Amino acid sequence: MEKTMALATLGCKVNQYDTQAMRELLAQAGYREVPFEEKADVYVVNTCTVTATGDQKSRQMIGRAHHTNPEALIVVAGCYAQRAAEEAAAIPGVGLVLGTQDRGKIAQLVAQAAAQKGGPRLAVDTLEKKGLPYEGLRVTQSQAHTRANLKIQEGCRQFCTYCIIPYVRGPLRSRAVEDAAQEAERLVAAGHREIVLTGIHLTSYGLDGEEKGRFKGEQLLELLDRLEAIPGLARVRMGSVEPQLLHSRFIEGLRPFKKLCPHWHVSLQSGSAGVLARMRRTYGPEEYLAALERLRAAFPGVAITTDVMCGFPGETEQEHRESLAFVERAAFSRIHVFTYSPRAGTPAAQMPLQVPRAEKKRRTHEMLRLGERLEAAYMEGLLDTVQEVLFETPVEGMADTSAGYTPSYVHVRCTGAAPGELAKVKIISRQGEYLTGQAVKG
Repeated sequence: MEKTMALATLGCKVNQYDTQAMRELLAQAGYREVPFEEKADVYVVNTCTVTATGDQKSRQMIGRAHHTNPEALIVVAGCYAQRAAEEAAAIPGVGLVLGTQDRGKIAQLVAQAAAQKGGPRLAVDTLEKKGLPYEGLRVTQSQAHTRANLKIQEGCRQFCTYCIIPYVRGPLRSRAVEDAAQEAERLVAAGHREIVLTGIHLTSYGLDGEEKGRFKGEQLLELLDRLEAIPGLARVRMGSVEPQLLHSRFIEGLRPFKKLCPHWHVSLQSGSAGVLARMRRTYGPEEYLAALERLRAAFPGVAITTDVMCGFPGETEQEHRESLAFVERAAFSRIHVFTYSPRAGTPAAQMPLQVPRAEKKRRTHEMLRLGERLEAAYMEGLLDTVQEVLFETPVEGMADTSAGYTPSYVHVRCTGAAPGELAKVKIISRQGEYLTGQAVKG
């Protein structure tokens, strides 16, 4: 009798990768995938807990699965499962709770949970062991047609005061260069032309043991060198990094790589020195700006995107203004703005002077408006230029029109281009959040 599965992912690119690995393992065990809205024998919800909203959405997704098929086995995996295993197990329909370490055993654990009588099976492993190995998840293809995530790192040891992630993802674990490169080769063989390097804290890739004596980014340069040599791979894109990675030695080492996209997401969080100190970030505004200047000097025209948090505990109006001014000075091509949300178990949740909700909302709105203006300025700077666009999907309702991205990760729509095609495009206009262009022949 045929067995069916349905999977849902909440949160980051790392979760997207982990879900794909579980999808492939269950497929190998004989499960056929159906849409999450349909009736399935097994539902897998790969959860997020970075904010209270992530928790809520995770629980809602679990509830949807149980409503669709009350007889199904529901698997709750990921960060929310790791942080609140017993809470997750108490949700109706849940039969298996995984954390963030044993996803590779999902097929065996699903079989055991389906066979056992009684309550949910909790398979959440502790993340506090010394020498915890990198979990050997593998993928051979991506849900996307042209771009694939390649996870190379797990865990974090920064312990920023607002962040729950080090507690639910555990210590640093890095994937071997050769193992990661071999997976990239398989992904390219499956038709993917762009690889996105992802991890929980990419800046620390290869620094699991201080005794190795490596500089930040040394092992990353080794991996980039291996990826550069893969035939058929058109682009390599970096996931989120921190400014400490962008030191002179590392940036100089990037120069030979022609496939590396001129787009860097450099996490900021705040442009105020006082707020950064309370967040326990390990840099100040001027150090951050110096890193951007080194990157821009080496690669003129590079696009730099970032994250900014508004309403951190104790943030004064003056500090908010400092953050706005810094963001404008840094001239980001895009910013991801989010509002501070207390996470139980983090130091920031217990800090005095929590900013009122209405004030956080106002500050978030101001930062969003600034981000929109900066993004528009960057996009308009591409008008009348020729950009190489990797097309990914057809545009719904527009015949013979496809959408894709420039190397600097700007969304472009163009008539006469097909998904999977890498083509030169003359940029004609900006239409809100995307650019329009015309294919350049020859």
